[in-house]
Amino acid sequence: MRAQDIMISPVYKVKENDTVRAVIERFMEHRISGVPVVNDRNEIVAYISDGDIMRYIGKQKDLFFDSVYYIGFFKANDEDYEERVKRVLDLNVMTIAKKKVIKVEVDEKIENVAAILGNRQIKKLPVERSGVLVGIISRGDVIRHSFQSLL
Repeated sequence: MRAQDIMISPVYKVKENDTVRAVIERFMEHRISGVPVVNDRNEIVAYISDGDIMRYIGKQKDLFFDSVYYIGFFKANDEDYEERVKRVLDLNVMTIAKKKVIKVEVDEKIENVAAILGNRQIKKLPVERSGVLVGIISRGDVIRHSFQSLL
């Protein structure tokens, strides 16, 4: 089995010149938590997830830890949470999207897709053909297709 056999297509996506507002609207409309960001040639240039937005509005740099234990919170500036939430809406998606995107080609073996999703601890994996976005695979897609004939 190959990536093209289980990928979902067409893919919900956003353009590199979209705002975070457009991303959040797409998340809410389709009940999804991440999308590839593409250029005008439908090439994957970034990926944005709900986690990227959470890190931005939550100001993680304001948290401090001792080893792995949360110690406390200090305010780095006077901007409060509501101001950050409002401000993030008008940001260009590329401001907070991850530019190093892990992706696979359509002919990638499904066991390699499973390994990437598991080892990299990511939820979705864009699929491309010759550099162009053609599909997406989630952890759930791999589980369903791998075990459906065995249950």
